[in-house]
Amino acid sequence: MNEFDKSKIRNIDGGLLLIFRELLLRRRASDVADQLGLSPSAISHALSRLRDIFDEPLFIRRSRGLEPTLKALELGPRIEALIGQLDAVLSTEPSFDPAQSRRRFRLACPDDVVSLLGPGLVDRFRRDAPHAAFSSRPAILDRALRAVRRGEVDAALGVFRQVPRGLEAHDLYQDDYAVIARQGHPKVRGFVDAVTYATAGHVFVGNPDGALGEDAALDREAIDETYGRLPGPELVRTHAYVSQWETAMLIVAGGDALADCPRRLAERHAGRLGLQVLAPPFAPFSYTVQVVCRRELDAGVTWLLAQLRDAVAAES
Repeated sequence: MNEFDKSKIRNIDGGLLLIFRELLLRRRASDVADQLGLSPSAISHALSRLRDIFDEPLFIRRSRGLEPTLKALELGPRIEALIGQLDAVLSTEPSFDPAQSRRRFRLACPDDVVSLLGPGLVDRFRRDAPHAAFSSRPAILDRALRAVRRGEVDAALGVFRQVPRGLEAHDLYQDDYAVIARQGHPKVRGFVDAVTYATAGHVFVGNPDGALGEDAALDREAIDETYGRLPGPELVRTHAYVSQWETAMLIVAGGDALADCPRRLAERHAGRLGLQVLAPPFAPFSYTVQVVCRRELDAGVTWLLAQLRDAVAAES
């Protein structure tokens, strides 16, 4: 290491790395200041230090916020890795005692997965970790993975096309989509054919209208590739789009519309809601649900992974 490198290293601290990460994510200095509890002048000073250290502007001011340069985008994964290594070095929890722990585990998870595994997971917390808890926030795809990398959640559950370096994925279970209809449906008695599927009227879980103005837009192409493309009304008579699977199941249970639903979730609620769970009239879209966490697992997350696997086994 030469003297030039040493000089730069002396000017870097963990807070500067966190500010860089948040600037890359949020693109607005005011948002970063709010997130980290700092003043706008502190963010401005940090930006100046970062530019001096890397001999590069890194972020260029535009009307819509701070636009990262190519250099900043290239540095992003390396900075994430450094933050993860610092977190592992500074961790003060050498062991985990579920019976005594008051930890709250944070999950990024779509609603169908937490609805399916939540009851079994709660039972295991009540039995083995009575003072601990878990919280679940809805997030999918890259948004969920970024939350793991930033340390905002302990694990992400869902379907992921590619897991970035520094994280590791564990398969939890296989699932596919079934068609649901209420018991006593006038056109559906134990099976559904292609004509009935297309014409009986459908409720879909999805958002065809995009994000609202203040929400970050999701990658529609990535969603369709990962979760399957929603049929359009030109192919299937469509009456509604809703945001949650439970909402779709309740609507179907109370009328004559059909819906597609993850099979495991549909089978869990079919009895109490009076639903038929049917094979679709085409090859079903199947997928693997995974749990993704950092490579450097602490003892608590290792325990959590075991509870998730047990919760899956109880559903099988």
